[in-house]
Amino acid sequence: MRLVISFASLFLSVILLQLSSGSVGPLDALSGLSLNFTTAQIGFLGSAHFAGFFIGCWWAPRLMGNVGHSRAFAAFTALGTIGILGHILTDNPYAWAALRIGQGICVAGCYTVIEAWLHAKVTNENRGRATGAYRLADITASLGAQLMISVLPPAHYVSYTLLALLCTAALLPLTLSRLRPPETPKAPRLTPGLAWARSPLAVAGVLVAALSSASFRMVGPIYATGVGLQTGQIALFLASFVAGGALAQYPAGWLADRYDRRWVLIWLSVAAIGSCILTATTTGLPTVGIMLTAALFGLTTFPIFSIAAAHAHDFAASEERIALSAALMFWYAVGAIAAPWIASLLIEWYGPPALFVMIALGHAFLVVFGLIRMQSRRSSDTRTRYIYTPRSSFMVGRLLSNTRERANKKN
Repeated sequence: MRLVISFASLFLSVILLQLSSGSVGPLDALSGLSLNFTTAQIGFLGSAHFAGFFIGCWWAPRLMGNVGHSRAFAAFTALGTIGILGHILTDNPYAWAALRIGQGICVAGCYTVIEAWLHAKVTNENRGRATGAYRLADITASLGAQLMISVLPPAHYVSYTLLALLCTAALLPLTLSRLRPPETPKAPRLTPGLAWARSPLAVAGVLVAALSSASFRMVGPIYATGVGLQTGQIALFLASFVAGGALAQYPAGWLADRYDRRWVLIWLSVAAIGSCILTATTTGLPTVGIMLTAALFGLTTFPIFSIAAAHAHDFAASEERIALSAALMFWYAVGAIAAPWIASLLIEWYGPPALFVMIALGHAFLVVFGLIRMQSRRSSDTRTRYIYTPRSSFMVGRLLSNTRERANKKN
């Protein structure tokens, strides 16, 4: 409890930021439908968000170096607030896309500042508990953000004003904290080829994880509307996905730490294909049934990024871990930028089930590629412990690197 209290300002900023940013994506999708945006235009909004996220990841360390942590955080939250409030001034989808780029930069920048602060303040004795509390705060707020959709009327100034207030409020706990700002971290070196060199299967897994998560979060409301769900039910539909992913962390970690991680990735993808087929082909389910299929989808797809990351780190040297984490985040961003727009085009051409058909094909590719990689019979001298890895900023690799090293020493 003392640990949680000492980092309370950081965790409260995370919660407020996640409640704001986590609600914008589904709210934009529902607002776009009410404003008669095309499905492709709604998907483009999601892609624009991840393009901004990628820009923010690399800009944040440089801005922190120039103006300091608190001022950088203030600049990013201001940019996010502008990105949200700007929705009220226009109903042009391409203007919204530009605003979503700014909001994506805000998310990446704020998380970079928070995780840099957290990394500098934790010690080897409390690192595991601190990062665990941080991940719990983040995923709980993410779940709350999906549920907020049920009380936010689409395309309404009150909805966007409320989210802007939450984004601005995230500024207060951190900037008023008595925690002393840490030294500014250097931007991680971008070496995408390092991830491929250490594990081609991990790169494939990260891309498929982005295909699943980014397309569902940004385009899922279109599917839910297409199958007849109301706004409150859509909120539960999205929250069920997050809840399923949260529940999957322990069993997925248990399996990944005891069996060949390539087989775990393969069988998770097989299960994901089954959940996609079930969701895409089953019509007329009651509301509870639809929520269960969403939870099953989250259960089978959410852990894939963390398992792929752990598999890549099995083949990495200690000094490579931060650069490897940054490389994996790069590949995730590439997949996340492309996935929502492609998914929206497929829905526009072939109907709502096309979303899950696309995701199923991605996981089928991962199964085939995994079986091919199994033929290499490659083994590692070290085996890192499974760690749930948030896709929040490139600083998360720095935050978790010592945890992986200590796990290796125990093994």
